[in-house]
Amino acid sequence: MKSRIINITITKLLAAPRLGLVAALLVLAAQTTVVRAGEGDDANPTVLPPNSHPYGKTYGQWSADWWKWGIALAPEPGHPFIDSPAFDVTLGQQGKVWFLAAPFGTVQRTCTIPKGKALFLGLLNNEASDLEGLGATAAEQRATAKYYADHIVNVSCAIDGAQVRHIAKYRVVSPQFTFTAPTPWLFGATGGQGTAISDGYFVMVAPLSPGQHTIHYSGAFHFAVAEGDPFDWDGPLDMTYHLTVQGRPPGQNGDCDDDDQD
Repeated sequence: MKSRIINITITKLLAAPRLGLVAALLVLAAQTTVVRAGEGDDANPTVLPPNSHPYGKTYGQWSADWWKWGIALAPEPGHPFIDSPAFDVTLGQQGKVWFLAAPFGTVQRTCTIPKGKALFLGLLNNEASDLEGLGATAAEQRATAKYYADHIVNVSCAIDGAQVRHIAKYRVVSPQFTFTAPTPWLFGATGGQGTAISDGYFVMVAPLSPGQHTIHYSGAFHFAVAEGDPFDWDGPLDMTYHLTVQGRPPGQNGDCDDDDQD
């Protein structure tokens, strides 16, 4: 079973060319408590602006929550970062905002979600944590995460065929956050408590109307020795979610199928 992880562990990234393990890349306007469909950015009507505070949090704070959600889950089939038919869209979800993630490669998932859920999409991004030895201080973690996020290229995102405009504005740096990882966890054999900072691209989609919707996003990590990097590597991602939003009260579980397109 393939386990292609979108979000980067930097020490594994540096080891990947030697080991041949591409899978090592683990890779509104004011504060509000209610967000309705159509209350998005003027340029992107279904997307909440990157400088907004959806449900009382900044994009950076939501990106930290997105990472804490992903890290806390056991690294087994069903995990949202893993390409597997066992993917479960409901795993770890709670509250008014649900998180969506993707593995590397070309993947399509068909999901049913409850009405009234905003969707926070982790496009291409990375994190740097002390538990991985990637920085003991916030400054070190921020610099490491920035270096790898600077290698993200060709990012795009479309909601029901409408491209998210000015995608560069959706690059987000999180505050330093504390997480708890299981043993084993996504990025190592031994978990525990750690601190991290993430950097990359995220989009908050306002609750979609009941019915069928499609979310597509893509991009890549690009490293080249000729451009001053310590290795050559390109990690493309092409993710499509086919969503059915049910016309039923929020809080009920959805379901999802993962269809690998490689």
